[in-house]
Amino acid sequence: MAETPSTQSLTVPVDAVGTRLDQWLVSQLPAVSRVRVQQLIEQKKILIKGKTPKPSIKLRGGEEIVITGAVELPPLRAFAEDIPLDIVYEDESIAVVNKPAGMSVHAGSGKGEAGNRGTMVNALLHRFNQLSGIGGELRPGIVHRLDKETSGLVLVAKSDLAHRKLAEQFARREVKKTYIALVHGWLKMTKGTINAAISRDMVRRARMTTRRTSESRAGRAAVTHWQVTQQIEGSYGKFALLEVRIETGRTHQIRVHLSSIGHPVVGDTLYGAPSRVPRQQSYGGTAPEVASLKRNFLHAFAIQFRHPISDRPLSFQQPLPAELNDFLRRIGD
Repeated sequence: MAETPSTQSLTVPVDAVGTRLDQWLVSQLPAVSRVRVQQLIEQKKILIKGKTPKPSIKLRGGEEIVITGAVELPPLRAFAEDIPLDIVYEDESIAVVNKPAGMSVHAGSGKGEAGNRGTMVNALLHRFNQLSGIGGELRPGIVHRLDKETSGLVLVAKSDLAHRKLAEQFARREVKKTYIALVHGWLKMTKGTINAAISRDMVRRARMTTRRTSESRAGRAAVTHWQVTQQIEGSYGKFALLEVRIETGRTHQIRVHLSSIGHPVVGDTLYGAPSRVPRQQSYGGTAPEVASLKRNFLHAFAIQFRHPISDRPLSFQQPLPAELNDFLRRIGD
């Protein structure tokens, strides 16, 4: 998240009369979240007539709003926590972890102390004596990541040398990652490729997008290959189970790309999936009125790479977790 400039002055126009101060500032500072604006006010770095306003005050028009500096956040570092981990493989240089949905890989630099608990990194620090330091104090050992609500295989580096060698493989797109995703609807083809750049959504900052706007940058190249492995039709409509392979590793890449072609990942409400899927009226039986999934139906199923020290090829797979298999059975009835 970009910070505000060290100093800045804004004049409130007439058409902003009646708007909350924090809402208006977010609209004027597209790289700054509402939370960050409120932090600026709390730290007395936003002034109107030399005084600190409340975030909720209504603007009258014509005010000069002065931003005197950026938010000051306390430095964060990961710390060890005794949290169970499913270690698929480990040696003196690397580890492969089967991450559950609901666990963040690492804390975010802007989430404060509360967001720095229960992460995979914290669990790794408790489990291992050493992790690579290249990723910094918040991300030791982390060469790549998975979204919080995505489960599956994550590769971890224990030493700086292993980290650098693995990072080179990722940069050359030599690491092969395969995912399993369940999407809404049936796709028109049995396989395909999505080649669409991804950038930050300038309106909804938590989202990424493939749509370019006048305010957004061109985005970063992203390539996703998908193949249908099963078509499902049952009490809750039509779904498709996909095997997905990505050449790049952009934020939310699979979720954004599949949503962009009209087939959001089941459970992914951020990108258009419904939170509750109603039972089709044409189906009888005893199935519940709605089906829901409290996580995204996206699982990092397989990873292939070369060992960073020995250079031998390694390949690992991890089947779908129980909650995803249960959901498949439910919608297939």
